[in-house]
Amino acid sequence: MTLITGGSKCGKSTFAEKLLSSHEGRKIYIATLRPYGNNAEDIIARHVRMREGKGFITVEQFTDIEKAPVTVGDAVLLEDIGNLAANEMFTENGIVSPVDKVVNGIKLLSGKVTDLIIVTNEVGCDGIEYAPGTMDYISAVSAINRSIAGSADNVYECVYGIPVALKGEKIC
Repeated sequence: MTLITGGSKCGKSTFAEKLLSSHEGRKIYIATLRPYGNNAEDIIARHVRMREGKGFITVEQFTDIEKAPVTVGDAVLLEDIGNLAANEMFTENGIVSPVDKVVNGIKLLSGKVTDLIIVTNEVGCDGIEYAPGTMDYISAVSAINRSIAGSADNVYECVYGIPVALKGEKIC
């Protein structure tokens, strides 16, 4: 399992795809961004263009990540933790803590596949105090990221398109 973090539009997705480029089996892209609004549609379209011709099968799995249709031998790119956490957190039943659900789901997903590459975002490092609901979200994503980083084989931070190895094998 590999975790890739970094700021917005810093090359995380490109690096994640590169890590899976030599995989011989099925390459599954698990998309977690719900297609609400023009901004989401633009992001989705950009990511679809990025994957064109690279052999990825796209699966939309907005919640319950452990239920993604994957099998042994698959390589999976999960994009991304921020969206998955928000989807699990802001439910029809109100606000719930997504930490255990997301972390346990990722552990189950990881046990099913050959390679799992997870893309996440840096959150909470801007020093701004947001509204309580937003602070709860930032706290949840931070806790999920820490848990995944702790159990991941490799952790990278993309900085200006340059992947920096923080844990595990240095690839680039």
